[in-house]
Amino acid sequence: MANKTLFIICLLLTISCKNKSEPIPTKNTDPAVASVIPPNKDLIALAQKIHDSVIIMDTHIDFSVKNFTDSINYTQNLKSQVTLPKMKTGGLDVAWFSVYTGQDSLNEAGYTKAYETAMGKFNAIHRLVTDIAPNAIELAVNSNDVRRIHASGKKVAMIGIENGYPVGLNISNVGKFYNLGGRYMSLAHNGHSQLSDSHTGEKDSLWLHNGLSAFGKDVIIEMNRLGMMIDVSHPSKEAMRQIIALTKAPIIASHSSARALCNHSRNLDDEQLQWIKTNNGVVQTVAFDAYLHTEKTNKRKEAMKALQQEVADSLGVQWHTSREAVMALSKDERKQFYNYYNDVIRLAEEKATKKQDFPPAVNVSDLVDHIDYMVNKIGINHVGISSDFDGGGGIDGWRDASETFNVTLELVKRGYTAEDIGKLWSGNLLRVLDAVEKVAKNIQDAANS
Repeated sequence: MANKTLFIICLLLTISCKNKSEPIPTKNTDPAVASVIPPNKDLIALAQKIHDSVIIMDTHIDFSVKNFTDSINYTQNLKSQVTLPKMKTGGLDVAWFSVYTGQDSLNEAGYTKAYETAMGKFNAIHRLVTDIAPNAIELAVNSNDVRRIHASGKKVAMIGIENGYPVGLNISNVGKFYNLGGRYMSLAHNGHSQLSDSHTGEKDSLWLHNGLSAFGKDVIIEMNRLGMMIDVSHPSKEAMRQIIALTKAPIIASHSSARALCNHSRNLDDEQLQWIKTNNGVVQTVAFDAYLHTEKTNKRKEAMKALQQEVADSLGVQWHTSREAVMALSKDERKQFYNYYNDVIRLAEEKATKKQDFPPAVNVSDLVDHIDYMVNKIGINHVGISSDFDGGGGIDGWRDASETFNVTLELVKRGYTAEDIGKLWSGNLLRVLDAVEKVAKNIQDAANS
């Protein structure tokens, strides 16, 4: 027993000395060791001081327009993972709300419907900052806005566009979306768009454009001209290669992780990470369980199915475990299912915590493992953080915006400095935004000279 105690003391002293002598000790610190040492009061206080001193930004958050009304909105503590009260509790300063549209048919009817969906989401965000909670949150369109609004004590809203599908075949829509506050856009989502192939083509090796379409290339040029960041989280690898060859500005991956640690087509392999570094862009590591640790995710999901069924039976509701089964329901049945879906999930999670030897959930430590990997691979200046909340994201320790501090705490446990953490949470992304704006100004000045 005495020998074991002596070993632990020596281990703690070793880590303490390492933190003093190395600016980024994460390259040499074993995450497994860092994660099992419980944080003491001094470490928690240090993490809280850092968390409060830097701008905490999440670059990818989905939302439902139903939560942006006079009666139901983000001033209330809703069941959604992000609300203003949850942002305040967790110290989340900047939320990039995603104007998301799912992929549908590549025809005029599909484009029109997608455009209407996108405009509805733009309008919802503007309603939040102008009508619902103007004293609590404000829209930012550049880094100066972010810093000014943050200094005022308000929360910051920013807008990203997930899927260029609603652009249709009208390139003027890119400018329209920019003028509404859109500051990044991906050219595809889960399915090939009229602009770009999607990562989903890996499943069957069927491609529509072999990268970008001719119109997609025009859209890249227009995004450079306007000053809109190009997001490569969903397009195919070949599309990403062509984007980097064409763009004059740095790019981002708004919510992706390292493929070397989790072999999912939504993640970036080592070659893609090097492309990001060379391009001077940034990868926003995402807190999505299936993109962080596939094995842990699958084991827990299988075990959770039984608990979810138990909860559903106790509530007297019908439970479905596959997307196909849910989509086969009638519109009214699907609406009813989603009304109790979150309750079943929450109650099943509560039951799981009371069971010994239940398969563990993907957690904040797994997220920071990906951050560590990418920092070591491409450098601290090219890595950031995102959640994909209300779009499938959320892991143990960072289930919603109220738990955001836990990510900073884990970073401090790993030895990241205040400067490092500031870069990861917002500095790197804002640097790219500034660079993209500078490229746009140069292009516009050259055109006007």
